[in-house]
Amino acid sequence: MYLIVGLGNPGEEYAHTRHNAGFDTVDLIGDEVGAHYWKTECGALTAKGAYHDIDVLLAKPQSYMNTSGGPVKQLCNAYGVDPDHLVVIHDELDIDPGTIRVKFGGGHAGHNGLRSIIDKMGSRDFSRIRTGIGNPPGKMAVADYVLKQLRTREAEGGIRPVTIQREIQELCSQALNVVRTQEELDRARDGLRRIYDEELPRMTLANHSSTYNRDWKDAIEADFHKRQKKGRR
Repeated sequence: MYLIVGLGNPGEEYAHTRHNAGFDTVDLIGDEVGAHYWKTECGALTAKGAYHDIDVLLAKPQSYMNTSGGPVKQLCNAYGVDPDHLVVIHDELDIDPGTIRVKFGGGHAGHNGLRSIIDKMGSRDFSRIRTGIGNPPGKMAVADYVLKQLRTREAEGGIRPVTIQREIQELCSQALNVVRTQEELDRARDGLRRIYDEELPRMTLANHSSTYNRDWKDAIEADFHKRQKKGRR
């Protein structure tokens, strides 16, 4: 069995905040592994499921972020889960929104939920799934930033400007060579139309700083591509 823990804070006032990325992710995983019945045990909300015949226990500690280690330790003891079968999902300031990184072991990097788990488990040897939330803009305090609910576009899966830029560049490199066919040109046209109609409206920035900001630059350039296309019609 694997124990998959999403970190967050209980209560409506914290629902869908950046700091509760772990809770939201575990809810989505529950839909995928058939874990629909949640109950309270060991100071956490838990639900059982299975993934390719592997038993999975999902958990959302209800003791608040800074003391997540207590419920996690109790669940590991109750279900006989060793640290190498523990997966912790948490928010990460130093990773861009929409980006996920996986690592095994390591320190807590200042994350109080991880700090508590490492302390109670007496081990760092567990897997972490780090969900990026980005750094706070300007001089906003970290606490205010992580406890603020996501903007609509972030919550619904906004697309970074650099992602759109790369798609446009890839289409151009494939279809706009010196030697090209009508089929390639049609495919590029359809691809650009999809990007302009579907992805540009969902473009969102991870960095809102008014100083040098690569996100702003990429967003302006992506929009410029669209304006150029309209001007040639």
